[in-house]
Amino acid sequence: MHLLAFLLQSQPDPEQVQKIVLAMMAIIPFIILVAIIIVIVPFWFILKKAGMSPWLSLLCLIPSLGILVLLYVLAFAEWKVVPAPQQAWQPPYPPQPPYTPQPPIPPQGLSQ
Repeated sequence: MHLLAFLLQSQPDPEQVQKIVLAMMAIIPFIILVAIIIVIVPFWFILKKAGMSPWLSLLCLIPSLGILVLLYVLAFAEWKVVPAPQQAWQPPYPPQPPYTPQPPIPPQGLSQ
């Protein structure tokens, strides 16, 4: 809030301006580094899974044109990935009885 009031003044103090600029110069590189990592890491994994060199993800460092070129490379290049084989449907095995089957017992008492 104080910074907003400071910026709305007609004659800002040069010493205060210098402190604000130094603080921004300390924070902005970290923000840029985090933004670069947020963009490069997903492209790194996508390129690696596509069978291409993950180092192509560094094209993102070229402002505005790099990501566009990388998207065209991903869209139109042949991916060197072997598709997973399609497994045929197999019926499930019949359930096993909870006990081992016993042979039938012959009837008794009817012998004459």
